[in-house]
Amino acid sequence: MMVTTGSDIHQQERRLIIAASLLALFLGALDALVMSAAMPTIISELGGLSLYAWVYSAYFLARAVSLPVFGKLSDLFPTKTLMVVSIAVFSAASVAAGMSPSMGFLVAARVFQGIGAGGIFALVYVVLSDVSPKGQRGKTLSLASSVWGISSLIGPTLGGFIVTYFSWRWIFYINLPLGLLSLAGIGFFFRELREKPGDVDLDWAGISCFSGAVLAGLTLIMTGGREIPWASSTGIMLAVAAVILGIGFVLTERRAKNPFVDFSFFRHPGFALGNLMTFGASMAMFSLFAYAPLYLQGALSQTPMVVGYAMLSLSLGWSVGSLLMGRVVDRVGARLASITGTLFMTAGALFCLGFDMDTALLWCFFVFILIGFGMGFISLSTLLIVQDSVKKADLGMATSLHQFARTFGGTVGVGICGAVVTQRLFSGLEQGGKGVVASMSGSGGEMGSRLRESLSHMFQPEFQAQLPPQTLEVLRTAVLDGVGAAFVIVSVICSIGLILGLFLPKGTD
Repeated sequence: MMVTTGSDIHQQERRLIIAASLLALFLGALDALVMSAAMPTIISELGGLSLYAWVYSAYFLARAVSLPVFGKLSDLFPTKTLMVVSIAVFSAASVAAGMSPSMGFLVAARVFQGIGAGGIFALVYVVLSDVSPKGQRGKTLSLASSVWGISSLIGPTLGGFIVTYFSWRWIFYINLPLGLLSLAGIGFFFRELREKPGDVDLDWAGISCFSGAVLAGLTLIMTGGREIPWASSTGIMLAVAAVILGIGFVLTERRAKNPFVDFSFFRHPGFALGNLMTFGASMAMFSLFAYAPLYLQGALSQTPMVVGYAMLSLSLGWSVGSLLMGRVVDRVGARLASITGTLFMTAGALFCLGFDMDTALLWCFFVFILIGFGMGFISLSTLLIVQDSVKKADLGMATSLHQFARTFGGTVGVGICGAVVTQRLFSGLEQGGKGVVASMSGSGGEMGSRLRESLSHMFQPEFQAQLPPQTLEVLRTAVLDGVGAAFVIVSVICSIGLILGLFLPKGTD
């Protein structure tokens, strides 16, 4: 097989490959954002309210499981073929989702969308790394972060526009022409840039055990204490399955001829620490995405629009930080960039500890931008460190494991903080309000059950209109106490990341 290098590609050809790859990434990034605006309309037309959460969860779980699998496959089979398959599966599943006659069908289509998105998310970074000219890999990879920023800007607005003036089905159909355009760019211009083995011995046992363990573990983390009670038979079965399959995965990999995950990678401090740092940073970042809105709307009484702007500051800080770091990382070194990023995130997290009910909104914006800026530094610099820790032949697996660490870290962070926030919030309501939750359980327990079902209910105007001023004050205090506990967790995680950064090998500078 004829293999070229990134430096051998003509500049115009490189730009077209990068544009096609970023367009594919844009499709996956946009998909979750436009869904939020459309879900109420979808539920009203298709029914199936009990499956509401699974429209999101099915997509996320399929994406998380398939991401490392596609990364490994890209080290064994032509990247171009895998990229084309991923985009095609995502586009076809989008059409199927748009044609859904029922919620069950939509959930099934979302599974295949997630599989395609997992391949896209894994392979885009591999393609960008492959086509980067020498000394410009950081700059090229940073372009992917701009896609996330653009998606966060236009996603919710686009979803609302499509639902209002067209049909919710077009939030899926719009993926088809964009997907075909991306397919054309990859299909016509991308060439294989890494030597692939002729004889492939795929570790099916390792892939199966890994996928099963991840699926069981993430399902438990995402639904535990809500759709699935922790102590229920289903919750216990998921936990046992995750542990048994995890042990089976470790034992299988030690005997495999060509293991799915080569554990020798983790002997390199850059690989181990880089993945651990992005895992921790993602725990902190996505916990803030999930629970900072509760503080802004519940404790500061801000409108949903203002909350959206605040969350946008996190996203834009991430994108701008990554883009800036991409311009200088090859000069300052990935190690220094990682440490600087953890400094920014730790400083911002510590500032969050001072948030109270009188905190200025402008100060919140600054803190969130600072944290996002640090995340931009960390996400890019640790990816470069992880990639540089392995041979070029293992680039796909190393890259996808870094992406998986980010996905898994975010899920764990949101799960842990969610449990703490909920417990502290209801404890505050019970103690500070002398049984506020219990008092709201009158009239058949409707108000109390609504509040326990979802924290978002407490911010609905019709819900708050039923509460006296004293109760609203107790509610604000309880929210501050609950989210404050999440801020403490985020601060500890960021501080640990800063310490880990100091142990990164000097060779990564």
